[in-house]
Amino acid sequence: EHLFGFIVLLFISFKWIGDLRKMTKKEWIAILAVSLFSGALGTIFYTSALQKVNFLPFSVVVLLQQQLQPIWAIAAASILLKEKITKRFAVLAVVALVAVYFVTFKDLSVNLYTGAGTIAAAAFAIGAGFMWGTSTAISKFVLKRVNFLTATAQRFFFAPLFALLFISFQGQTQALFSLTFEQIRTLLVITFSTGMLALAIYYYGLKKVQAKISSILELAFPAAAIFIDYFLYQKVLTPTQILGVVVLIFVAYQITKENKNNTTSKSSKAKDL
Repeated sequence: EHLFGFIVLLFISFKWIGDLRKMTKKEWIAILAVSLFSGALGTIFYTSALQKVNFLPFSVVVLLQQQLQPIWAIAAASILLKEKITKRFAVLAVVALVAVYFVTFKDLSVNLYTGAGTIAAAAFAIGAGFMWGTSTAISKFVLKRVNFLTATAQRFFFAPLFALLFISFQGQTQALFSLTFEQIRTLLVITFSTGMLALAIYYYGLKKVQAKISSILELAFPAAAIFIDYFLYQKVLTPTQILGVVVLIFVAYQITKENKNNTTSKSSKAKDL
């Protein structure tokens, strides 16, 4: 899927390839880290975590990954990007985490009866959250120097190389050459929906907002998922899910205002200089 995405981006390389000259050694190391962390290790860790609990829904895996990933992202934004974490933002972040818990766990209970693999699953889930969370801040670092298409293309080029290394170690490279037409078609659909296109849109937005704010706005994903369930599969939303969505919208509005205020403040300082 990443390979297909990169091939598509090659057709519009004139829009991003010139940006490569702007990158210093730090940006190259950063994009390699993002490709390894988010493109390969994060996915491997999360899949391993789900396997440990036999892919049970509403498990400790979902809870830990979903609740800790924004915290890792905010911490990384503060440490790596020197983004200031105000008391107001911290309160809004906590409210958002509670709200997304309401959205995901409609009866407010977590399935803790997941067998002997629970501890290993929890460790993998924490690892996945760390990989994906820190990648938000590292991606923002790269996006300060290059445009969103450049960052997207690089990630889609390097991530498959790291994934290929892991597959080679597992002796599963033959699976790459046994894809059916239906599987290839599915991968193409993913490329133009939740794959390359989605990441390009995400990086476009991340370039314009702080990483800490992006980490909270990303919590809209569970809300979008339950609405898809509602409209496509007629699954009724519970009162707690509706409340969670309303609170998430409120928090998103409030932190977007904070980002706007920060941008306005920086623009004013630049004009004064």
